[in-house]
Amino acid sequence: MIKAKVVGACGYGGVGITELLTTHPEVEINALVNLHNVGSSISDVYPHLKGFCDLTIVGHDDPKAQEPVDVVFMATPDGVGMTLAQNELDKGAKVIDYSGDFRFNTTEAYADYAGRIGKPLEHLAPTLLPKAVYGLPELHRDAINSNTELVGNPGCFAVSCLLGLAPTAKAGLVLPDSIICDCKTGVSGAGKTPSPTFHYPARYENMNAYKLAGHQHVCEVERELGILAGEELKVTFTSQVVPLCRGIMSTLYGTLNNKISEDDIIDIYKEFYGDNSFVRIYSSDTTVGTQQVRGTNYCNVVISVDERTSRLRVVSYIDNLMKGQAGSAMQNMNIILGLPEKTGFDRPGMHP
Repeated sequence: MIKAKVVGACGYGGVGITELLTTHPEVEINALVNLHNVGSSISDVYPHLKGFCDLTIVGHDDPKAQEPVDVVFMATPDGVGMTLAQNELDKGAKVIDYSGDFRFNTTEAYADYAGRIGKPLEHLAPTLLPKAVYGLPELHRDAINSNTELVGNPGCFAVSCLLGLAPTAKAGLVLPDSIICDCKTGVSGAGKTPSPTFHYPARYENMNAYKLAGHQHVCEVERELGILAGEELKVTFTSQVVPLCRGIMSTLYGTLNNKISEDDIIDIYKEFYGDNSFVRIYSSDTTVGTQQVRGTNYCNVVISVDERTSRLRVVSYIDNLMKGQAGSAMQNMNIILGLPEKTGFDRPGMHP
């Protein structure tokens, strides 16, 4: 069996990957590491795991936390993975980091990202950056393979925007300066640690835009779309939080270069994604929403052409805690460990 360790096991990202690994046929969890709740069972912290995973949470200095494993999930905030990754790599583990620490391959690109979230601009493990692979398999499957040691899991907004826009950028369907990303996320995107603006009374029947000066995930979106388009792209990005527990809906706009039908664009999208297991393409007359991806690793993409304004409109739906976080992490794990990509995922979502 493949041995796994989860660092930051008690946050939403940590419990998300724990939930997935408990039913994975090829993996056993060797250690759950966290700053808080040390000595408690994970099922005491999250009772829904009782009988599925009852491991005791250990601190980072505990001997159990230092045992070699095959794969380490860093479900930790920005700045933590860069201090721990080298030690795990030296012990032979594959490392999958949830934060922005390894989404970029140069110190300059990382500094741009870090400045947007108020973190120190200096990366503490710069020699690891060239080794890191951006963990969005639908765009980088060739680079994510058995030789990959370090994966920078993508940001949740970036996943929804990139999967919605990648075929458009590759095919040059829209004017490069016309792309708008209008993105709404559930409250769980803010993480488990409470703050006054994310208490229930502040969120109930309330929605608002935030980080209008520049969201950190824009760095990833513009870089990846630019690579696909073969030119620098800038997008107008608006992030909003809505009174929903989990889910992201990104409505993506661009002015079409030429007259083209919705059916033809759907064909372009289906050809681009080919046999990708987790992207599903829909026409504009299909009724789908966040509920249809809740608890799954799928991204549902709806294609619409507004002939009156000559604009392409793409609506992309993901579960921010799955395809936007733990689901992508396990998908990456499957690939780099040589397992079928859908291992552990072979189930539909939940309804209602």
